[in-house]
Amino acid sequence: MLIHCLLCQKQYRGIFNTHKRFFSITTLLNRAPKYGLEASQNPPQQPLSSTSLPDLFLVEKILLNLKQGNVNSLLNYHFRLNPLVIVEVLKRCRDNLQLALRFIDHAVLRGKNVKHSSMSLSAMIHVLVRSRRLSDAQALILRMIRRSGASRVGIVESLISMSSTCQLDNFVFDLLIRTYVQARKLREGTDAFTILTSKGFLVSINACNSLLGGLVKMGWVDLAWEVYGEIVRSGIELNVYTQILWSMRCGSFARAKGVLDEMLSIGLSPDTTTYNTLLVESCRKDNFSEAEKIFGEMLHRGIAADLVSFSSLIRVFSKNGHLDRALVYFRDMKKSGLVPDNVIYTVLIDGYCRNGMILEALTIRDEMLEQGCVLDVVTYNTILNGLCKEKVLMDANALFDEMLERGVFPDFYTFTTLIHGHCKDGNMNKALSLFGAMNQRNIKPDIVTYNTLIDGFCKVGEMEKANQLWFDMISRKIFPNHISYGILINGYCNLGFVSEAFRLWDEMIEKGIKPTLITCNTVVKGYCRSGDASKADEFLCKMISKGVLPDSITYNTLINGFVKEENMDKAFFLVNKMEKDGLLPDVITYNVILNGFCRLGKMQEAELILRKMNEKGINPDRSTYIALINGHVSHDNLKEAFRFHDEMLQRGFVPDDKF
Repeated sequence: MLIHCLLCQKQYRGIFNTHKRFFSITTLLNRAPKYGLEASQNPPQQPLSSTSLPDLFLVEKILLNLKQGNVNSLLNYHFRLNPLVIVEVLKRCRDNLQLALRFIDHAVLRGKNVKHSSMSLSAMIHVLVRSRRLSDAQALILRMIRRSGASRVGIVESLISMSSTCQLDNFVFDLLIRTYVQARKLREGTDAFTILTSKGFLVSINACNSLLGGLVKMGWVDLAWEVYGEIVRSGIELNVYTQILWSMRCGSFARAKGVLDEMLSIGLSPDTTTYNTLLVESCRKDNFSEAEKIFGEMLHRGIAADLVSFSSLIRVFSKNGHLDRALVYFRDMKKSGLVPDNVIYTVLIDGYCRNGMILEALTIRDEMLEQGCVLDVVTYNTILNGLCKEKVLMDANALFDEMLERGVFPDFYTFTTLIHGHCKDGNMNKALSLFGAMNQRNIKPDIVTYNTLIDGFCKVGEMEKANQLWFDMISRKIFPNHISYGILINGYCNLGFVSEAFRLWDEMIEKGIKPTLITCNTVVKGYCRSGDASKADEFLCKMISKGVLPDSITYNTLINGFVKEENMDKAFFLVNKMEKDGLLPDVITYNVILNGFCRLGKMQEAELILRKMNEKGINPDRSTYIALINGHVSHDNLKEAFRFHDEMLQRGFVPDDKF
């Protein structure tokens, strides 16, 4: 036992603070917790007295109970545990991981009043990492870095010191860096990384990338580049893919490309994944020329393109309307021996549908089936969307039935697409039937679904059903937005129920929903249609007071309203007000006033308007000439009517020869 004590004294020399007195084991038990905490607050840099020893008798009793499996008896030692004892027990268990874990679980973690130092926490962290209990280890790292007075140097050195005691696992240092990042202690994480590399301990490239990514996310790009430089200097094996990825997260595609060039210059060979990273990013930014340049360089270096490479290019060209280029890459892909998958076929189908080429899209669908591809809900939805846009709704219904027969379950997007298609075509019974099927399948509609249906019923004049859907929507806790109110207001205005529309306007304002300009223009149009332009004018003031500024449509609608009431003075006043508000009258504005004068038989004033249009560089259109011709014909002035008729032909407009 004496020899063992002497060995322990030697091993603990240089770990704890120096003491001038020799303590008995009993005294040490009483004082050890205090000195353990002092050690945690000061980096263990000074040599320690041989007297700073754990209670070896207690250590032996704990080990005996651990070996005999008497875990419940360990609870009796909680109040006597201190950092020195914990470290010594774990050191003795370094070759028996099961015993070490049993001690941590039953004696340490369950002890409420057990005090720790950075050393004892570090020893436990090493054991837990070796056991791959990473979440528990990370919890202790968090506890250690959040302790008051704990310095980065002290934490790193305690982990390094305990690595020899509890067997080194470099993943401990990876976990330390990752924990700093996750705790958003990025400066501390950077300091810890620098300390580790300065002492010759390397962390993995994945942990480095975690730190780099965290710094970039916080906007500390300069500090991130400093860390990158340290990674290169320390000799950590570089990962081209991750370097390129984090460079792009810095917002610098050029730097990412520079990293690739740097790798090539030092003889590292980038692979397909490396090039695909750059290719995907350039395609994401719709940078066609850069994408093709990267793809060309990739092939020039003899690196085979894969499905990701081709699908990126096919997608970007197809999405942006360059279907011909997408098809070139599609054919090249097949020539290279690659078999298109569902993703690539679906991208092409979408490209054809975007261009209104439904037959070609269905041909690709047939090719998919011949190649043994199984059509999924995304592919079906893409074709359904194309069919609905082209108003081929019978085919859309047939495809929906085929989808069900093949056992492909329709999703939210399936039903929303079909409902929207049928609503636009006025097939409200079918749309409502699909809405019912959607509910039966427990697919919950959203505000867009309800807005689509309400708009459909408003357009066919069925306001009662529109209101039923409105209240059904509210009963499901889906509350109307500015679009919902705009749709219903427009529906009432179109039917001349302006008072009901204005009630909804007031309700919207009371609920704090800011109206859109489109909604305001709808109300103005509603008043003017009902022959109450003065109320529309009052409403103009109200909408401006709510922060909604009128546009040309607002003024043109209002001017037309007063012209219909033959109030030309007010119409001219609004034209002047429009110009003062910085809105230039257009051909529609002048046509409205010109047409008003023609209907009143004031042809001289009408021709003055025409002259003013020409002076302002606003070319008359077909409506201008038809108004002038009809005005002169109604006053039996056929000579002038034919003059404008000939001028109209010279400008390339097709006349209405009924006059």
